[in-house]
Parts: sequence; structure tokens; C-alpha cells
Amino acid sequence: MKAIVVSEFGGPEVLQVAECKLGAPGEGEVLIQVKAVGVNPVETYIRAGTYPRLPDLPYTPGGNVAGTVEACGPGVTALKVGDRIYSAATKTGAYAEKSICKVVDVFSLPDNLSFAQGTALGVPAATAWRGLFTRGEGKKGDRVLIHGASGSVGQAAVQLGLGAGLEVYGTAGSSEGCALVEKLGADAFDHNMAGYDREMLEATSGEGFDLILEMLANKNLEMDLDLLAPGGRVVIIGSRGRIEMDPRATMGKETDIRGLALFNATTQELIDTHVALAKAMEKGILSPTISHEFTMEDAPAAHDLVMKDGNGGKIVLVP
Repeated sequence: MKAIVVSEFGGPEVLQVAECKLGAPGEGEVLIQVKAVGVNPVETYIRAGTYPRLPDLPYTPGGNVAGTVEACGPGVTALKVGDRIYSAATKTGAYAEKSICKVVDVFSLPDNLSFAQGTALGVPAATAWRGLFTRGEGKKGDRVLIHGASGSVGQAAVQLGLGAGLEVYGTAGSSEGCALVEKLGADAFDHNMAGYDREMLEATSGEGFDLILEMLANKNLEMDLDLLAPGGRVVIIGSRGRIEMDPRATMGKETDIRGLALFNATTQELIDTHVALAKAMEKGILSPTISHEFTMEDAPAAHDLVMKDGNGGKIVLVP
């Protein structure tokens, strides 16, 4: 089979297509015929060798596939050959024509979602859910601000937040991005416009936000603390550098800064998350947008694009 193999950490050019062999699935595992692969920012950090947890070399990147079950290993009864699925993680990597996954990391893909949309569930939608409700403790009526709301995590957070009765606001970096956020049902603000933070605060009648999902903490965190309501929370989903700030900014309103990494979720938390996502899909609340599709050979271009603003949805590789 064809797969991307990374033999050394570095730039996008280390993503090389190679012919690989894949064995049969083991106990509690399934072999997936991959139809689409999700590209996530975290995979660029791992590829570059800058992430806290790194795989042994060589490796095949990625954890999000969508496709059909080709074979079931011993002890697998919840799935059968031909089932449409998406994965929250893989055992052998996602950037490949086939992938082996633990059955506990595989979930049913509804018929009303495409395989490409399925790749937006395992990391982006699960991250959005964890940020809103597990780490963020969001509840009906809370005012939530989602920075980078036009991206794949942001869009899922807008949809899930609105579906749960939260009052949702979002930022994007262009008029097109803001239009997309507004189409989803949230109030939108262009984060490249001077004074947009004051406009957002005014939109809450000066009361601030109960919860902020932050995709670029090194740029926005200090401002976020000013925008929080008393007892509010910032959940950091992404950051691309260091920041210097005064910790006293958290004291006056007794606000919280909370980190998020999906790999810290317990097995039960992941199960609960994907049960909730399934309900949201069934109700039509959650419907991911696909912005770009690349071939496996164009994976380096996909890694370049996923780190740029204005993608407007999920970036996908098609084997």
C-alpha cells in the first residue's frame, strides 16, 4: 500500500510517499480502507519535532481517518466488514491507503456525512466538545467567545455551542471568514480590525464572556483576560510561542486559564464525547465544512496550508 513515511523530523518536505506493508489487525483491532484523512495542526508540530510527545522514527503521521472496515481482528464484535467509520486515533498512522485502529478508537459515521466530513470529527469536533464542556464547563446561557471560529475546530465549537444553548460569538481574519461564522449563527468580529476587542465587549453590554476558546494564546491571552466576566475561563487550544503577562490579571475577577490537549482525555471522557457528537450529528447540529482536498503526494502543501489563516474548514488528504 501507499503511505506517507517520515524518516526525520523537519519541514514539510520530510513527508515522503513510500510503499509499505501492513499486517492483519490484532486482538481488538480493525483494518480500515481509508477514504479520507484529516490534516491537523498538531501533526505539523510532531513532524517538525517540536511537540512534547514524539513518535519513534520512522512513522506515518495522523490519527484521523474515515473509511470502511476491511477486516476485523479477534474479539471485535461491535463492527463488521463494510461499516462506515471515522477514527479518533490510529495504531499505524492515518496518512495511508489503509490503517489499523483499536476498535475503541473507531466510531460509526452517519450516512448523511461524507468520508471527508468524517475526518473532522476525531480531533476537531472532539477538541471543540472538550473545550466547551469538559475543560470549559460551558452551560446553557453562558456567553462564549471562540477565537478562530472559521477554522475546523472553531466551526464545530460554534455549532455545538449553539446546539447546547450557549450565546456564541466568534472571530475570523477576513470578511469571508466572518460571513461563514455568521452563517453558522454566531456574532462575528474581524480580529484583524483595530478595536475589535472593544466591539466584542460592547456586544456583551460590558459584562464580558463566561468562556473563551483560544486558538492562538501567544497573541490573544492577555486580551482574553480583560474580556472575561467574573469567574470566567479561558481554554487554551492552540499557541505558537511564548507570552509575557502579569498574573494579577487573573486575580481581580478570579478567572481561570485552562490548557487542553486531547490526548489527556480518559477513555470514558472520549466515549462520552463521541456519544455526544453522534447525537449532535443525528440532530443536524454538527455538519463539518471541507475547505481543501489534497492527494497524498501533496501532503507537504497541506501541511503548509493548515498553518495559515482563512482555511474556512477542514483540510483533507484523499489516498
